Amino acid sequence: MTTPLPSPASPAPSAPAVRWTPRLWGTLLVLCAAMFLDALDVSMVGVALPSIAADLDLSTSTLQWVVSGYILGYGGLLLLGGRTADLLGRRQVFLVALGVFALASLLGGLVDSGPLLIASRFIKGLSAAFTAPAGLSIITTTFPEGPLRNRALSIYTTCAATGFSMGLVLSGLLTEASWRLTMLLPAPIALLALAAGLKLLPRSARERDHNGYDVPGAVLGTASMLLLVYTVVQAPQAGWASARTLLSFLAVAVLLTVFVLVERRSPGPLIRLGVLRSGSQIRAQLGAMAFFGSYVGFQFLATLYMQSLLGWSALHTALAFLPAGALVAVSSTKVGAVVDRFGTPRLIAVGFALMVVGYVLFLRVDLDPVYAAVILPSMLLIGAACALVFPSLNIQATNGVEDHEQGMVSGLLNTSVQVGGAIFLAVVTAVITAGAPADPTPQAVLDSYRPGLTVVACIAAAGFLITLTGLRTRRTRPSVVVAQSRTTLREAEADRVPVRD
Repeated sequence: MTTPLPSPASPAPSAPAVRWTPRLWGTLLVLCAAMFLDALDVSMVGVALPSIAADLDLSTSTLQWVVSGYILGYGGLLLLGGRTADLLGRRQVFLVALGVFALASLLGGLVDSGPLLIASRFIKGLSAAFTAPAGLSIITTTFPEGPLRNRALSIYTTCAATGFSMGLVLSGLLTEASWRLTMLLPAPIALLALAAGLKLLPRSARERDHNGYDVPGAVLGTASMLLLVYTVVQAPQAGWASARTLLSFLAVAVLLTVFVLVERRSPGPLIRLGVLRSGSQIRAQLGAMAFFGSYVGFQFLATLYMQSLLGWSALHTALAFLPAGALVAVSSTKVGAVVDRFGTPRLIAVGFALMVVGYVLFLRVDLDPVYAAVILPSMLLIGAACALVFPSLNIQATNGVEDHEQGMVSGLLNTSVQVGGAIFLAVVTAVITAGAPADPTPQAVLDSYRPGLTVVACIAAAGFLITLTGLRTRRTRPSVVVAQSRTTLREAEADRVPVRD
């Protein structure tokens, strides 16, 4: 049991370096490939939407489900995916889901109707809901807590940012030939990762003393998350104050209440609620919602600004975002060492502060911006923030968690990311829709975007304030980590000495 969880700690500076074996590198690269594909797929489809609409003759309301279908499957099933990995074996769940992802990618590139395309996107989101928490929990159970795991997680999360940035550029290039190429590209990469994973991923036994399967919790948890994501995605179109939206939110509240009651009584719960008694765990989950929610809202507004108001092409817009992703990729090998020295709360706080400054600077944009003086500084600050915050959130959420609960916590963290993105994007969309000008001149439209950018900055500021509450908590001096010995790790953990900040 891990209630409450210990606060994330900074390893002792004297801890010796650990040499990574080729198999460890191979394992990490397979897991990084899956994370890269998830991010690549999300970013590529956005630029291809106009071409998809023209080719398949889709209305705007139908077209949004090409994006929302993926979000629904991904965000709605993450809790189930995380716990399934713990119960049925992380390796098995990861590989099966990766195979489904490859097949769904092939289907998406070959379909000739909107409903089939949306169905393929939902299946891809569903498969990602199993690969994401299974992959993260494989890392946290393969790489011992401390410098080794911190370095692995920093590389892993960097692949997500790199995939997202490359997806923007690749989609701009591939869509020029055919939007179908953007759907088909992940398939061969996923198949290669699957073949490598069959040989390299460590075998994991099923959890045998799990007190049975929490079927009611799985049904209630999945239903509540699916309905929540669906309601948030549909709210801007149906109306936030409409009877349909309000009744859906009420149903979500009822389902979540019943879910909590069931989990408290279940001998083998889908989510052990005791995990959430940890302050560091709660801050990680709320920070993940604020981090991804603010960034998704910013990217949405910045893309509209560049393409609709400045008239930039999809590729030009993608290149404008590229410095942020490039900065994250370049810093991948450094973040783990920085986490070891300063701890996750400090890095998350600094990252959120940089993010707020970047969003505020972007408010200076006008209809004739100088990229190097106005847009580029914001992108660099936001890239630096992503490099610090995202790996640190993953480390903080998984530190101090027993191996048999790593999948559960990983699913919970990814759920926070996806739900935060869906909710805050809907909020930002509602703000700019409410302020849409009657006379849509370019300047009036730009002015209507500024309240949305202000909301984005406020979301990031909320993440900063949440993180500040953990800066004065007690830390523990971590142990020396030996990659090859779990026994040594457990013995060293028993000798940790608490120290104060």
